[in-house]
Parts: sequence; C-alpha cells; structure tokens
Amino acid sequence: MKKLISLIVVAATVVAVSGAQTTKKAPAAPKTIACAVMASNKVDIATATKKHMYADYKGKRYFFCCAGCPEAFKKNPASFAKSASIPTPKAPKAAR
Repeated sequence: MKKLISLIVVAATVVAVSGAQTTKKAPAAPKTIACAVMASNKVDIATATKKHMYADYKGKRYFFCCAGCPEAFKKNPASFAKSASIPTPKAPKAAR
C-alpha cells in the first residue's frame, strides 16, 4: 500500500512539473520602437497607432516619429525595410 501511495505521489509530481514547463508565456509586445526613418527617435507604439503614424510593408508595420517620415518611407519603402518593425497585426474577424 505504501508503494502505491508513493507511486501516485511521484506520478502527480511528474504531471505537475511537466505541465508547468509547457505553459510558457509569449514575450510581451514592445511599447516603444525606433522610428523607421529616423532610427535615433523612439516612438510610442500605442500613440503612433492612434494617430495612424505607421505604414505596412511586406507583412511588417513600421512606425514614424513625425509627419515627414511617412512621406519619406512611402517614396522608397524598400530602403527602410531593415528598420525596426513589428509583424502587421491581423484584422479582427467580422462578427456574423
């Protein structure tokens, strides 16, 4: 009987430990990012999103620090493709 109880305790411990290892959190999204055009300037992502100070290009979203940056980016986005970016957010699914 003692062996059975010991076996159950060990099995429960293994299950608890293995379950804890598989529940890793995804890394938190950044709150700031470098401007795609003027990399020395930091941009608050939430504020830039509200003001539509970003552009999407080839699956990535690039953020801008001022009104002049989007125009420069749109003239030649490929030249800024290596700038800091995040994946383009997916559009929310429409409710039926």
